[in-house]
Amino acid sequence: MCEADVYILENGEEMLFIKGADTITPYDDRLIIKDIFGHKEIIKARIKEMRLVDHQIIIEKI
Repeated sequence: MCEADVYILENGEEMLFIKGADTITPYDDRLIIKDIFGHKEIIKARIKEMRLVDHQIIIEKI
């Protein structure tokens, strides 16, 4: 499987935001994140780091 878990960086800590993200689409200053079940979240954030081997994406609010 190629899904990744998306964590949001808050107060220096990584908190799980979406488990099993399938797609992340940038849109203006937002990210549209969809999981493998079709659930969609839109958040005003940017990608801070991608850990591809660990299947983790770290985002932070802007």
